[in-house]
Amino acid sequence: MRQQNRVWFITGASRGFGRIWTEAALERGDKVVATARKLESISALSEKFGDNVLPLQLDVTNLEQIKEAVQKAHEHFGKLDIVLNNAGYSLVGTIEEGSPDEIRALYETNILGPVNVIQAVLPILREQGYGHILGTSSNLGHITMPVIGYYSSTKWAFEAIYESLAIEVEQFGIKVTIIEPGAYATEFGSLESLKFAKEIDAYHDFKENFIKGLQSLERGDPNATTKALFKVVDSENPPLRFNMGSHNLSLTKKTYEERLAVWEEWDAISSSAQGEPK
Repeated sequence: MRQQNRVWFITGASRGFGRIWTEAALERGDKVVATARKLESISALSEKFGDNVLPLQLDVTNLEQIKEAVQKAHEHFGKLDIVLNNAGYSLVGTIEEGSPDEIRALYETNILGPVNVIQAVLPILREQGYGHILGTSSNLGHITMPVIGYYSSTKWAFEAIYESLAIEVEQFGIKVTIIEPGAYATEFGSLESLKFAKEIDAYHDFKENFIKGLQSLERGDPNATTKALFKVVDSENPPLRFNMGSHNLSLTKKTYEERLAVWEEWDAISSSAQGEPK
């Protein structure tokens, strides 16, 4: 039987998965600290869910704002059970096209943002002796694609951080789960969730064909994800990584099979680089 009246802290709650999961958690009777960069984008939640929701303005790149929001959340509800890092966006552009400022801004939001939240909540979770830290990654945390390579790289880094975190905080009774959605019909493809690098003409046709291919992908129903998410957070032994969607596993297996084949092909030469034992 699941624990009742759990308190969630969710970033990026204004749209997409963040909005869907926020409303679903409230509808099942949990309490939610819903955060977003623009407070007006989540203010209507209070009209619908009353005191069970605490909407807060939060930019995950603003460390002082994060500390203040976490403190307000803890003071308001008295505990934090589930912390879900969901805020993020994608930079569209080839590796040559991405500027240092664009790449830095992407990493500030997609990597340092979640780290800021994790570091702010951990003292509370350690003191409680329990908690569940989740983060929205992607199946691109294992594979990558052209044109969104920088976005993919943030998910690779995100997953490494969460994996290390899981080992470090297990001793405190804290659980960690990485959520890895495939393609879904959310607002993630909207202009608010995408930024575009300045185009170099030489890549125009390549990018156009790639984006057309993405648009033809079968996309899942984001509303179908809530029951699966609740099974994860209600589990006594939740997975470190949770594939969300039906296409991820086959694609990831194919990718790793190809990597293993190359590593094995080159293993004799790789081993020769070890040298003599010291």
